[in-house]
Amino acid sequence: MTLKTGFAALAATLALASAAAAQDIKIGLTGPFTGGSSSMGVSMRDGVKLAVEEINAAGGVDVGGKKTKITLIERDDEAKNELGVQIAQELINKEKVTATVGFINTGVSLASQRFYQEAEIPVMNNVATGTLVAKQFPAPNYIFRTSANDAIQSSMIVDEAIVRQGFKKPAIMADSTNYGQLGRTDLEAALAAKGVKAVAVEKFNVKDTDMTAQLLRAKEAGADVLLTYAIGPELAQLANGMAKLGWKVPMIGSWTLSMASFIDTAGANGEGAIMPQTFIQQPTTPKRKAFIEAYQKAYKVDRIASPVSAAQGYDSVYLLAAAIEQAKSTEGPKVREALENLGKKIEGVVTIYDKPFSKDDHEAISGNIPVMGIIKGGKVEPAHPEDIAGDKAVRVKPKA
Repeated sequence: MTLKTGFAALAATLALASAAAAQDIKIGLTGPFTGGSSSMGVSMRDGVKLAVEEINAAGGVDVGGKKTKITLIERDDEAKNELGVQIAQELINKEKVTATVGFINTGVSLASQRFYQEAEIPVMNNVATGTLVAKQFPAPNYIFRTSANDAIQSSMIVDEAIVRQGFKKPAIMADSTNYGQLGRTDLEAALAAKGVKAVAVEKFNVKDTDMTAQLLRAKEAGADVLLTYAIGPELAQLANGMAKLGWKVPMIGSWTLSMASFIDTAGANGEGAIMPQTFIQQPTTPKRKAFIEAYQKAYKVDRIASPVSAAQGYDSVYLLAAAIEQAKSTEGPKVREALENLGKKIEGVVTIYDKPFSKDDHEAISGNIPVMGIIKGGKVEPAHPEDIAGDKAVRVKPKA
C-alpha cells in the first residue's frame, strides 16, 4: 500500500465513522457538574449515562425498524442561568439534538427551556422542581418532568410538620434564588391551607456561610420547627448555625436536604432532618436493587451523592427512548405527541410509568409517589417505614 493509498483508506474510515456518529440520536445532557449543586448534577448525569449505556448495549433505540444508538452531548451549566441559555442555543442550533435531559436548578430551567419550546424540541426535566417548570408554556408544550414539583413537596412538608408531628410555630428559611423563593411561596400557601402562618420568613443568598441573624429572628419569634427551601451547602450552614447558637429545632424541608453536600457538611448537626424523596437508596424492588448495584459498580461508590437525582435521570432516558420508538421518529412534534400518549409501561427506578403524561399534564410524578426520608447515620432512610411496606414500595400515578 502506498502512502497516498493509506491516507485515502484512513480518510474513508474516518468518514464512515463520522457518518455513523451523525446517524446516532443526539441527546443533550445539561446540569451543574461543578459548584454547590454538583452533587445533584453529577448524580443525575451518571444516572442518565447508565441508562444510555444499557440501551446502547442492547442495540439502541428502534426508530422505525432501525436500531440507533444514543450519543450524549454533555454540558456543564454551573447552575448559572446565563450559561444555561448559551448551552441551550448551542445544543439546538449547532448540535441539532433530538431532545435534552437534565436541568437541576429551577432558575436555569426557566431561563433556558424557552429556546427548546420555540424549536419544538422536547426537554425531560429530571431534577428541577419549581412548580412553574412544566407549566411555563401552553399546549403544545415540549417540557416534561420526572421530579416531584414544589407544590407536591411543600404540601408534604407542611403535612409532616403540622399534621404528623404537631408543630405550631413554623419558620421558613429559603435562599434568594428562583428555587428558594418559589418554594417559599408554595410553603406559605400550604401553611395557609392548614390555617397556619409562619412566625418568621427569612431569606439568605447562595454561598452565605453565616445565617446567625436569620436564625436568631426565628428563635426570638418562638419557632418550633424550620421549614427549608435551599440546596445542600447553605442548608448545612443553617444546621451548623443552630448548633453554634445552642438552639435545636427540627429541620423539615425540600428534597435537597438529602444532598451529600448537606449530610457531609452538617455532620451530626444534620441528623434527623426530614424531606420528601421519590427514591431512597434501598433495594426495595428488583429494579431498584439492579440500579443501585449497577451505579455502584460503574462509578465505584457506595452511597450515591444524590440518589433522587440519579434515579430520576435514569428513568427520564427510558421514557424518552420509549417515546422515540413509539413515534418511529426523532422529530420533535412526533416525540412530544408520543410522550403524551405512551402506550408502553416503563418499569423505572422511581415508579412504574403507565401513561405518565397527557396533553395537559406533563408531570410524571403525582403526590402519592414520594415518601418522607430522614437523615440517620449519615444517609437517608425512610422517615416512616410503614409508608413503603409491602405493596406500598412502588407507588404509581393514578390514572386520569
